[in-house]
Amino acid sequence: MCGIGGIVYRPGAPLRSEETLQRLAGALSHRGPDGTHIERLGRADLVHTRLAIIDIAGGDQPLHAGSATLIANGEIYNDPQIRDQLGNQVFTTGSDCESPLRLWEREGRLFADDLRGMYAIALYDSAEDRLFLVRDPFGIKPLYYSLFPDGLAFASEPKALIAAGLGDNAEDAVKRDELLQLQFTTGGETIFPGIYRVLPGEMLEIQHGDIVGRTRRQALPRGASERITEEKALERLDTALINSVQAHERSDVPFGLFLSGGIDSATVLAAMARVRREHDGNAPLLAWTAGFDVPGAADETAHAAALARSAGAEHRILRVTKADFWTHLPAIVASMDDSVADYAIVPTWLLAREARQEATVILSGEGGDELFAGYGRYRSAARPWWRGGRKMRRHGAFHGLGVLRETSSRWRDGLAAAERETRGLDRLTAAQAVDIAEWLPNDLLLKLDRCLMAHGLEGRTPLLDPVVAEAVWRLPDDLKIRGKYGKYLLRRWVEREMPVARPFAPKQGFTVPVGAWIKEQGARLGQLIAAQPAVVDIAHPTKVETLFRSASGRRERHAAWALLFYAVWHRVQIEGKSPEGDVFEVLSAR
Repeated sequence: MCGIGGIVYRPGAPLRSEETLQRLAGALSHRGPDGTHIERLGRADLVHTRLAIIDIAGGDQPLHAGSATLIANGEIYNDPQIRDQLGNQVFTTGSDCESPLRLWEREGRLFADDLRGMYAIALYDSAEDRLFLVRDPFGIKPLYYSLFPDGLAFASEPKALIAAGLGDNAEDAVKRDELLQLQFTTGGETIFPGIYRVLPGEMLEIQHGDIVGRTRRQALPRGASERITEEKALERLDTALINSVQAHERSDVPFGLFLSGGIDSATVLAAMARVRREHDGNAPLLAWTAGFDVPGAADETAHAAALARSAGAEHRILRVTKADFWTHLPAIVASMDDSVADYAIVPTWLLAREARQEATVILSGEGGDELFAGYGRYRSAARPWWRGGRKMRRHGAFHGLGVLRETSSRWRDGLAAAERETRGLDRLTAAQAVDIAEWLPNDLLLKLDRCLMAHGLEGRTPLLDPVVAEAVWRLPDDLKIRGKYGKYLLRRWVEREMPVARPFAPKQGFTVPVGAWIKEQGARLGQLIAAQPAVVDIAHPTKVETLFRSASGRRERHAAWALLFYAVWHRVQIEGKSPEGDVFEVLSAR
């Protein structure tokens, strides 16, 4: 995994200094600690920081073919098939990122149409002064751009553009409200005005520094729900899962798994174990699980340990304490430049720091709930209104609490736009599609990318693969949800492959006890947060203090966490305060 960035200039525009490119590279160095390359190509500058995974010795970038130069952040899982198709003699490295470059030579602007993987690619053709920016269809790997008078700049993270003077660390009020109410932001606009996301599956074509074309490749197969027996569906799912895990395990460096104890990571573990039995012999299998120090908190470490034993995996348990929370939260928030107030950032960041001591690649179960219909909100959304059905995310985190000065409904505009795109789909499929379009790339996958890349660790998501999507997306509703069970077909597969997982037994779930930690420090914390100028602008200080002092119910604790995240995020990302020190030091800093 890597960091990429660059600039393309309008005709006659002055070139930026070498120092600008060094600042861009420096801000991406955590994504690629194994080497930095800057290449100046006349009317374009390209920056690449490398985390070596495939072809460690010979896979440095940029890669060249004629007038084309490519830099990429990602993994191309069908690289072996592309090499067989094109003939190995045309390749000069063992890097999987050379495949899109060779496809460019043959297919031109269609070069990304058949790529299987997670990727953000920049390909510049100096003969035509044309740049292509491409992102994988699920949005697993991030890519951002900004427009400025001299041209267009791009990077793997917004803060790299800001550090290089190619974007501003201002704050958009509508996106701020969206963050507070949803815990993530939707669409192509980020919270930083003038910095945009390349959308999942999107290709931008830029010529002479201006965007001249956009196309988009969809992640989900098209077509109506199909008629298929449960056994046939299980057989097809089995083939897809094993195929995907085999592809995602391709690596020249050590790798392992984040194991929560839930169905999704158990699925990946079971498939990894079977791949080892059938193909890899005694290859080691490492797994990491987070637990918490709060009495009564949901804790599936014992269950995860049992799963690991059944698979023959070496299991590591990391206990996340309240001291970890207060000490490391500023550094964690500093990694979330594209803001995500999902409290799972805490254990994910800490697990990544721990796992990096032994591994460079981590597999995880992200995407299982969205693709297989696991959330309880899907069961509600699938029912008609007269049977108690409800629209997802009707209310934001601060609904009815009276904490915010204004309660504009614009925070839901992005979700409403995504919902309009699902017209013609049945209720269940529409609910899944909205989450896959917005919640998945802009919360779950962004969280995974930033928390892992903060430590130079690559994250892979084998459940988010076109082979798996093709196998399950058009399944009938009763193979997705049956009775009180979501992910029905996936549970049946796990039941067969790893019975110790008990996929139909009640689960505690994975919940970070931030509410309990906040409540312990409620009075002190409430005063600090209520005094933050950014919070005063949006909330009633006395009500903020009351919220933190009580933090009694689930909704109150959720709102308190959202304000805590936002206060620290604003201090670090907008005001430019150092994240060094604990939460109280950062919020108190002058």
